[in-house]
Amino acid sequence: MLAIQQKFLFLDFINTFISLLAAFILGSLIGIEREFRRQVAGLRTNVLVAVGAAIFVDLAMRAAGSDGAVRIASSVVSGVGFLGAGAIMRDSSGSSIRGLNTAATLWSSAAVGACAGADLIAEAALGTLFIIAANSALRGLERIISRQPINTLQQELRHVVHLITDTEDRDRALGIFTDLLQKKNLPLGKIDIKPFSDEEIEIQATVDVKGISEEEIGDFIRLLNQKAVIRHAYWLPRVHQ
Repeated sequence: MLAIQQKFLFLDFINTFISLLAAFILGSLIGIEREFRRQVAGLRTNVLVAVGAAIFVDLAMRAAGSDGAVRIASSVVSGVGFLGAGAIMRDSSGSSIRGLNTAATLWSSAAVGACAGADLIAEAALGTLFIIAANSALRGLERIISRQPINTLQQELRHVVHLITDTEDRDRALGIFTDLLQKKNLPLGKIDIKPFSDEEIEIQATVDVKGISEEEIGDFIRLLNQKAVIRHAYWLPRVHQ
């Protein structure tokens, strides 16, 4: 009788191992895509969320069957909601919110882990496929839609990037600027160069995109400010005349 009980526990252990391994692998796939995008919640965070959810659901399955798993799964949903709230930030002006996509991805990783913990491995894999598709395949479509003007004023709105650099570094600064524009697929309008001080110049460049988001242009400015030859970079919206 003891041998039978030990064999039964061993099989349960193997079942748990398979569930956690599936959660680990699928969470890793989600996390790798996030890590590639340089998101705050990357590989380890998504793996831990998926595996943690799988542990809770598997434990409930072992202890109380499917009814227990349902109760724990609902608790996982609310618990990860608090975790995701920590990834949501409002900027200093209060005009925009960042981190919603990160929070949603963590929530989805928990769902994948919960499926794995409930021995729904195929469903967990399918969920992972859709999560990665939402974060990667839909990214280009989202940018196309967000750049479409929604009113007459936005049709006339342009973004003017201001670069302050030493006079002798003008060509290098322009080269860095145009290279970044090409990498970000942002078309250049016109460029004006004027003296800023005795040894510095100001480069004013119009980014000819009607519907670029403030977040995207902000990321672009941060990249420019990281370059040694550029003393300062900032942007201002301007109504095109």
